[in-house]
Amino acid sequence: MILTTRVFGINLEIVVIIFFVLIIVLSVVLVFTIKQLQKISRKYYVVMSGKTGMDLEGIMLTRFKEMDKVKANAKKVTNEHRTFKAHLDSCYNKIGIMKYNAFPDMSGDQSFSLALLNTENSGIVLSAIHTRDGCYTYLKEIIKGESYIVLSEEEKEAMKKAETVDDMVKAMIDNAEDITFDID
Repeated sequence: MILTTRVFGINLEIVVIIFFVLIIVLSVVLVFTIKQLQKISRKYYVVMSGKTGMDLEGIMLTRFKEMDKVKANAKKVTNEHRTFKAHLDSCYNKIGIMKYNAFPDMSGDQSFSLALLNTENSGIVLSAIHTRDGCYTYLKEIIKGESYIVLSEEEKEAMKKAETVDDMVKAMIDNAEDITFDID
C-alpha cells in the first residue's frame, strides 16, 4: 500500500527521497571536510613538532620586535639623511679651475680662476692674476649661476667646469650601476 499522505502539499515519498539525497550530499561534504582537516592537521603537526616547533611563537615575536627596531632605525637614518643632505646642499660641492697665462710676456700658467659652487650654483669665483710685480686676487659672488659683476672668459670657463660636475657624477653613477655582483 502506498502512502498518500501529504506534507506541505507534497507526497511523503518525495519528501523522504529529498531528505535521503540531502543526507548523501551532506555525507560527501562531511567526508571531504574531514580529509581537508586531516591534511591541515598534518601540516600543522610538522610545523609545530621538533625542537623549534615549541619555540615558533617566540621566534615570530622576536622577529617582529627586530622588524620594529629596523623600522625605527630606518626612520632615524632617513631623518639623519635629510639633515646631511640639507647641510651638503649649502656646502661648496662643485669645483672648477681654469689656469691661464694672464700676460703674454710671463712664462707658465701661473694665473687661475677657481669657482666654488653649491648645488644651487651659488658661491664664489676667486681669481688670482700673477704679474712680474706681484699677485692680485679678486673675489666675485655667484648667486644661482649669475654674477652681478662681469666675469672674464677664464672665470666663465671655471664656472662652466664647476657646473658640469653634476653631469660627471651622474655618468659615474650610471657606470657603477652596470656593475653586478654575484652573491651566493
